[in-house]
Amino acid sequence: MSSPARPSGDRPHGTRVRGTRQAEAVAAVLDRLPGFCSAQQIHAELRERGQQVGLTTVYRHLQVLAEAGRIDAIRDSSGETRYRRCRTGSHHHHLTCRRCGRSVEVEGRAVERWAEQVAQQAGFTDVGHTVELFGLCPDCGAHPRA
Repeated sequence: MSSPARPSGDRPHGTRVRGTRQAEAVAAVLDRLPGFCSAQQIHAELRERGQQVGLTTVYRHLQVLAEAGRIDAIRDSSGETRYRRCRTGSHHHHLTCRRCGRSVEVEGRAVERWAEQVAQQAGFTDVGHTVELFGLCPDCGAHPRA
């Protein structure tokens, strides 16, 4: 049984009343953490703050928040999903440093046009996409590892 969404919007839709405290704790941690973090990092931060939230619960809430567009989720170069609070409500992409994890939001008009063209040629409608770009940020690129 789902409970109504709270006006603050920090509780993921579709979670049970029992998960409200945990959902709010996950959202609060995401507000304070810089950059993209793994579910394990978010879980560790919650435990450090005295929150008794299981790792499975953290994953569940992150998935719900990501599906609702409330948080950004990217898959890093190792294949691990990382999360952060969205800085913008509009569709966007990320350019992420492979070394330090710094990420910037970028527009991708060419990507948007390409996705629309491919979908149209294939006869698809209501198509979504995810594009993740990785490289070295200016700081990491200027200081190669020894």
